[in-house]
Amino acid sequence: VPPNSFLTCENAKPRSFLDRLQTMENYHDSGSLFPVSTLIPVTIIFIFLFLVGVTGNTMTILIIQRYKDMKTTTNLYLSSMAVSDLAIFLSLPFDVYRLWKYIPWVFGEVVCRMSHYINEGCTYATILHITALSIERYLAICFPLKAKVVVTKRRVKYIILFLWTFALLSATPVLFMYGVEYENSTSPDYNTQQCTYTSYAVSSGLLYTMIWLSTIYFFFPMLCLTFLYGSIGRKLWKSRNDIQGPNATNRERTHRQTLKILAVVVLAFAICWLPFHIGRNLFTHVDDYYSAKLSQNFNMVSMVLFYLSASINPILYNLMSKKYRTAAHRLLRRRQSSQRAFSTREDTAACTETFTGV
Repeated sequence: VPPNSFLTCENAKPRSFLDRLQTMENYHDSGSLFPVSTLIPVTIIFIFLFLVGVTGNTMTILIIQRYKDMKTTTNLYLSSMAVSDLAIFLSLPFDVYRLWKYIPWVFGEVVCRMSHYINEGCTYATILHITALSIERYLAICFPLKAKVVVTKRRVKYIILFLWTFALLSATPVLFMYGVEYENSTSPDYNTQQCTYTSYAVSSGLLYTMIWLSTIYFFFPMLCLTFLYGSIGRKLWKSRNDIQGPNATNRERTHRQTLKILAVVVLAFAICWLPFHIGRNLFTHVDDYYSAKLSQNFNMVSMVLFYLSASINPILYNLMSKKYRTAAHRLLRRRQSSQRAFSTREDTAACTETFTGV
């Protein structure tokens, strides 16, 4: 259940007509579930995250694809994660619309289903990429000789393809969980259309199945990562006095730098997604208007953190990796040189044309 799925008491457990009436009073004049004083700052944050996320992830992909020295097995995973984060931002305009205008939903059934499916599938893909990348680093540091034989760029590409396939297949039930429903099923009207959980998802138990699946996707990888990074930390601590020669020193420094980046990425991911799981537990225990409202507000925070997690990784790479900063500087300098060369050609053409006219 993606964090951008807003909860109304109509989606919660059955209750009295008075409670339903109180819920409907929560809709503001604009058709939003939130007051304008909340919508304006949240929208500004989303615009900022969109600009930072799209720019940063695009640069990450270009840097890794353009420069040969950046095409390491680790960076192949990071490049694929950047693609996942870019895909997530495709849903941001629709989520901002739903913030301001919860009803009616005007983009149709396909956009409703696909926006949730992309978010869910890309989230699963990111989790699997982080886990696979951590396993690759574990092998490279704890079993370096075996890693040179097992971990190759070609195999990593196949692994990435498998991770994407598995993640997208795992998220397939989301296509049946969401759809365009009417606020009042007894008198369907265009003005009451909303993109929300389908009645089939609630009645069939599919909703709770996906809640369990996404919970497993979060906590099981976190346990795996805790074990892997604990083992890597012990290995680096024990081998700190065994370093010999300049190559060994550089290799050890590279391992430590990569480990720091990955640890911070994992920590940021955990922080950004923990409120989502708290909100999910609140959702499953909603039984009155006030708990539904609390869950609704938690979903707002979860959605902000969701897009923050999709935009923060390039910032972390830039802050913690000198090699990434150097490559980014080379890329920007190259683009500036290309723009200056293009501008010079235009000026020359203009001068030639003026001289011919004279």
